[in-house]
Amino acid sequence: MFAVSSTATPVLVARNAMATRFEIALHGDNPAFLRAAAEEALDEVDRLENQLSLYRPGTEIARVNAQAHLAPVRVSPGVFRLLERARTLSVETQGAFDITIAPLVRAWGFMGGTGAMADPQAVAEARRQVGIHLVAHDANEFTVRFAREGVMLDLGAIGKGYALERAAELLREAGVTSALIHGGTSSTFAIGRQPNGDRWKVAITAPFNQSDRPFAIVELEDESLSVSAVWGRSFRAGEKILGHVIDPRTGEPAAKAFMTAVVLPSPTEGDALTTALLTAPELLDPLHAARPAMKSLVVSGEPTAPIVRGHGIIPLAAS
Repeated sequence: MFAVSSTATPVLVARNAMATRFEIALHGDNPAFLRAAAEEALDEVDRLENQLSLYRPGTEIARVNAQAHLAPVRVSPGVFRLLERARTLSVETQGAFDITIAPLVRAWGFMGGTGAMADPQAVAEARRQVGIHLVAHDANEFTVRFAREGVMLDLGAIGKGYALERAAELLREAGVTSALIHGGTSSTFAIGRQPNGDRWKVAITAPFNQSDRPFAIVELEDESLSVSAVWGRSFRAGEKILGHVIDPRTGEPAAKAFMTAVVLPSPTEGDALTTALLTAPELLDPLHAARPAMKSLVVSGEPTAPIVRGHGIIPLAAS
């Protein structure tokens, strides 16, 4: 994942969390300090998983999912602010990103599994339980309330980015000025530059892992790279590969694009927008109009003859 051109040897710290592997590469003059700072940042990732996980009993999100259709459920201020950010992003993306997606994820067999063809009746029922309009927030009491039974939150498309964002904040507060953090292959954040003055270089994997050669290489400095794709948790249905990213508006797996990438200062926002673009690539231009500095990539068509749109991220074959 790390493509480091500097000759300096970084301090590397890693931990498994949020169903993936988080790794941090840090540069500086005090390895013991850097390692301690990285461990504290990864402790924050663990803490957030214990707040945000859909699957762990007793987390704040699990408690909301179990009780919010009966009465308002109080959450911590940090979780409430994240839910508010998710609502804003859902509205901006016209529902293409929506954290109430869980009933549809379950209908398609991706909740704890690798997916299977969904029963149309189950999809129709799940769609009635999906939509950010079904979630009410009380900013005075920090409470969440569902409009009906069956609504369920899933922060999988934003939680990892948020964890990276919080980890980076802690590293900066500790005085770290050169580091690269990633959570799996989908979310990366760079602090500063490498010791030799180069920006951090991160590779985007070729679609469907067809080649060992990266599809693109992105340079980062105090910004994040988020990538979403239909492979990974997926299954084959005839000639199609159906992935775990479901369009909340149609109830069907994403089919308009098969890979998206976004570079932004906020990995929380980047994760949400790559998910939205995977189901609604037509949002690319409006999202750029609101964020002129955003870099992006949307890949559609056939893997062997991809159609690429975007701004500022150029595939290696086209460079």
